[in-house]
Amino acid sequence: MAVSATRVASCGRLTFLHNSQFSASTWRFQCKKLNYRSKGLVLSAQYSQAQELFSSSRFQDSLQKLPKLVEDIVQTSINTGPGGAIRLAQGVQAVVGVGGEWLSDVSKSTNSSAALPSQLQLGLLSPVYLRKLFERMGATYIKLGQFIASAPTLFPKEYVEEFQKCFDKAPVVPFQEIQAILREELGRPIDSVYEYIDTTPLASASIAQVHGARLKGSQEDVVIKVLKPGIEDILVADMNFVYVVARILEFLNPELTRTSLVGIVKDIRESMLEEVDFYKEAANIESFRRYLEEMGLTRQATAPKVYQYCSSKRVLTMERLYGVPLTDLDSISSLVPSPETSLITALNVWFGSLLACDTFHADVHAGNLWLLRDGRIGFLDFGIVGRISPRTWAAMEVFLTSMATQEYESMASALIEMGATNKDVDARTFAKDLEKIFSSIQDLDTEIVIATARGTNTNATAVSANLLVDERQMNALFLDVLRVSESYGLRFPREFALLMKQLLYFDRYTRLLAPNMNMLQDQRITIASNRRSSSSYRDGSD
Repeated sequence: MAVSATRVASCGRLTFLHNSQFSASTWRFQCKKLNYRSKGLVLSAQYSQAQELFSSSRFQDSLQKLPKLVEDIVQTSINTGPGGAIRLAQGVQAVVGVGGEWLSDVSKSTNSSAALPSQLQLGLLSPVYLRKLFERMGATYIKLGQFIASAPTLFPKEYVEEFQKCFDKAPVVPFQEIQAILREELGRPIDSVYEYIDTTPLASASIAQVHGARLKGSQEDVVIKVLKPGIEDILVADMNFVYVVARILEFLNPELTRTSLVGIVKDIRESMLEEVDFYKEAANIESFRRYLEEMGLTRQATAPKVYQYCSSKRVLTMERLYGVPLTDLDSISSLVPSPETSLITALNVWFGSLLACDTFHADVHAGNLWLLRDGRIGFLDFGIVGRISPRTWAAMEVFLTSMATQEYESMASALIEMGATNKDVDARTFAKDLEKIFSSIQDLDTEIVIATARGTNTNATAVSANLLVDERQMNALFLDVLRVSESYGLRFPREFALLMKQLLYFDRYTRLLAPNMNMLQDQRITIASNRRSSSSYRDGSD
């Protein structure tokens, strides 16, 4: 039969030649017939795929893991209690609120001729809107945001930078609520323990609030750190929810197990639960104070004494230390003849504690490291601590030595030893990239910190302004190191990130207080000997 004209038509999933001489009814019949056959072919293919899936080892593995998943979900739900339902309602409200902001921003953007920005395309998963959602969700998610900001080895650069804003000042809890917690935790009248409590807090963070006070009888000045009301229950409910979501995601997509998603969530949950247990913080402080006593360092440095009789899991009463942060150059110069000597003391004490204690101070920003009025170095706030393994320390020691001598090939080798990777890394090329990054350390702006400290009226404002600059610049530099390392397939343990961040803080203090000193080469800073002596102390304390 002759064909006068042909064109391509689509019917179901099949493409065929449509003869223009066919009648309309014939065309429809052919289409239905072919569509029926195509559906049959598709169904047959899907059935075959399903058979293959159900018979595959991956599916069998999933079936074996299902009871454990269900058991975990049920047990986690029981542990969460009725607070879970309340937090779910609050979560929905927060999502609706931030979702409304996103829709409003999308509406404004679509009215313009410009393309929709990438952060709007990602919706609530974009760094900006996710940070806003975390802030609306309250303390747990603010702490989670701070964890993200402090863990550039685990999270993308854009999220680490955006979540720096979670370090801003938290809202203040009314003093009446603080009093209620104190009465409950002390089990006796407040005025039988404290002569006086300042109703205006010295500081208010996401999980706790700090008030100045004076003890009854001894008249000693103290600070009282009080866990904010309901924080622990909220944290447990929130982190259990995050844990369940992570477990389900790994079950549905086993490839995610390679990213250790559940392991990361467990690490975050453990870290947060330690922060809301003041017994553990008190133990960290006491361990550090014992280290100072054993090493004969009590005349050079100190940490606040803990008053056990008026402390509990939710209340921590500590000696009040008076001093200035290590970035307040003018005040430091008025307190001691040699700021450089004070800095060397701080470095030696901190390096010595790395293996001397079960944990090391992992948050030595200017608000937590002071020069006291009596000339000693004061280490404050042991809520964030790190634990270092011998393997990581061994690689870290090589890394520090290579930093001091600017031997970038040794530095690259140490990072390769520390990082987990399944690739062959070109150490020489990696070393050249590291050299480019570390040469930029000298470009960090020191003058901004000094100007801020001089130009403010109160110490609190000076510290706050300094931390904002400090935190962002330190993270920017560290993110560069991680970015290059990850391009070579390297993934580092969280303890490495904590160590590096403290070293970058100390580098900042060095350029402020002792600009002509090389922190890692100066013979007065005894990293290796501290490590050996501290190891023997630790062995003796076990």
